[in-house]
Amino acid sequence: MRYRILGVTQATDDQGTVIPLGGPRLRALLTALALRPGHITTPHTLIDEVWPTAPPRDAQAALQALIARLRRTLGKDAITSAPGGYRLTATQNDIDLYVFERLVHEGTSALADDDPATAARTLTTALTLWHGPALADLPDRDTAATRPESLRLEATRSRIEANLRLGRAHQAVPELKELTAAHPYDEPLHALLIRALRDTGRPADALAAYESTRRALSEGLGTDPGPELRALHTELLSPPEPEPTTTPATNPTANPATNRRPPAPTPLEQTGNLRPRLTSFVGRELELDAIRSELHRARLVTLTGPGGSGKTRLAEEAATGVPQAWLVELAPLDRPEAVPGAVVNALGLRETVLMTNELTAPQDDPVALLIEYCAQRGQLLILDNCEHVIGAAATLAETLLTHCPGLTILATSREPLGVPGELVRPVEPLLPDQAHRLFAERAAAVGPDAATALRDDRAQEAVAEICRRLDGLPLAIELAAARLRLLTPRQIADRLDDRFRLLTSGSRTVLPRQQTLRAVVDWSWDLLDDHERTALREMSVFAGGWDLTAAEAVCTGPVADVLGALVDKSLIVAAPCERDGSDGMRYRMLETIHEYAVERAAELPAPRLAAERRHRAWVRALVEEADPQLRSANQLPWISRLETELDNIRTALDRALTAGDEPEAAALALAMGWFWWLRSYRHEGTAWIDRILRLATTSHTPDHTPEA
Repeated sequence: MRYRILGVTQATDDQGTVIPLGGPRLRALLTALALRPGHITTPHTLIDEVWPTAPPRDAQAALQALIARLRRTLGKDAITSAPGGYRLTATQNDIDLYVFERLVHEGTSALADDDPATAARTLTTALTLWHGPALADLPDRDTAATRPESLRLEATRSRIEANLRLGRAHQAVPELKELTAAHPYDEPLHALLIRALRDTGRPADALAAYESTRRALSEGLGTDPGPELRALHTELLSPPEPEPTTTPATNPTANPATNRRPPAPTPLEQTGNLRPRLTSFVGRELELDAIRSELHRARLVTLTGPGGSGKTRLAEEAATGVPQAWLVELAPLDRPEAVPGAVVNALGLRETVLMTNELTAPQDDPVALLIEYCAQRGQLLILDNCEHVIGAAATLAETLLTHCPGLTILATSREPLGVPGELVRPVEPLLPDQAHRLFAERAAAVGPDAATALRDDRAQEAVAEICRRLDGLPLAIELAAARLRLLTPRQIADRLDDRFRLLTSGSRTVLPRQQTLRAVVDWSWDLLDDHERTALREMSVFAGGWDLTAAEAVCTGPVADVLGALVDKSLIVAAPCERDGSDGMRYRMLETIHEYAVERAAELPAPRLAAERRHRAWVRALVEEADPQLRSANQLPWISRLETELDNIRTALDRALTAGDEPEAAALALAMGWFWWLRSYRHEGTAWIDRILRLATTSHTPDHTPEA
């Protein structure tokens, strides 16, 4: 468990998922405990911090009730009782405040040791831990927050100082203007602004900034600028001597000691290749924070998810602000052997070998070249779209991480790399409100008429349906929004049964496999082997999900192994079963993947019909086993089991009726009768029985033969 108190208090589990904490009192209590991780906090101290002005009449009882609520939220072992008070079961490494303090110490030490690159990277990481005012949920936070807020300002100054030493003055000027406006009497910040303006070739602006600072100090505090500002002012008023017009070639008798040129500026090392994006990034704020935290804890983080889930964009956003972040696009590669060369190209090392003497000799081996370059640097490497060269990407990642201690890798793939120490983070679909925001923003880009069309309630309902049926996949939502040039939201929603024909208006500047929804899923399908394709076709007969036992009853081949592979490749979603008394996993397909798998299964009618028969047989065995249990002491867990499988039961009934299999349909209905009665599905049960009786009447007419 990890805790964030540099902003609104949050708790996250080992996967980075935020745990809802409830109201402000609960967050204040957790903040007070997190300030003293692993140490006992007395009830008196906790009462003072949770209720600083008006504690309740029975404060001890109120505190105990609050502790009990917090334990139910975080787990009973998260808060322990001890003689004298309560203790949060955590270390300082689990609290963002103390991680921030440690990183600031490391960053400022690196700056003092004249290592600005390490300082900038470490301090940037430290500052990304903040997501609001420190200790925001403490009612009386002013005193306790003074130290972390001051340290934040110190870290900001030191990070800007490091960037100035690295030649990044252009990046620093806008931020420094905001900071000096917020802190008009902070002389070190004003000194940094003046230096940044000077280093960008703006001496007049630097002098004006000094004069503005001098006036503010004089009028506001009645004092003069300090030594650092005065020294900068003197330097600005005494520019260096202009370069003489004669050169050694035209004046051979010139004395080198008296006619020395200023040293030529050292070429600046590139600081990454992340490209500016042309569209806004919507949602995923908590995921961004979690990924940045994971990049601090692990050296290899892999974002996995189905095609179109936004892995690349999420990785780029997570790397924003990292001084040395390099994006390596692997999608265009058609040979695994080309992976090291693609990384060399992305880092610009071929030009480095030709244009500088930094590397003493060109390297024929791209892996050796990468090791030599990266071994002494702290960088973030983004390996994007690894799935089709997964083996080569994994081998290169392990080699570089082994030989380059300052290197961190953020990979995107439809399956994990499988490298020791890898931290895998599945990229989940957008939440409903985030998906709705994305659709609205992309609709606004289509045109003013499209944006206006979303304002009425009926359109809002249609957009909600579109986002839900497209599984919250960003690419699919963007393709749907692009259709607003031609269709209304309701028309788009009504046509999603044929989504692969509908969603075809992607960007012309991306790879062909990213331009349409079908192309995205085709790419995943093409990477499967024959066993995986067969299993995906067979599993498409399920509705609403299934467990391993059901898969083994319906599918052929090594089911467990193939199912695991499809989960790894993000084509099947696995989650713990929420049914009471079950400790197994449950599996499902996203609606888009399910529709695609159904289309693929329809290409082979005989195996599809065989899978449907096995599915009906499994459902019949399940409901016939459940029927007597519904009249026993095991009634409740079996009701829950049938509720979980209700979509599969309905699908089996419908297929039996469609196939004209009256005995099968009647057996299913007979076994389900008591469940329908107990759970108030009587109208639905009556409708099924009516259909069965109609089938029976038809099947007993002359010349009628049921479908095989």
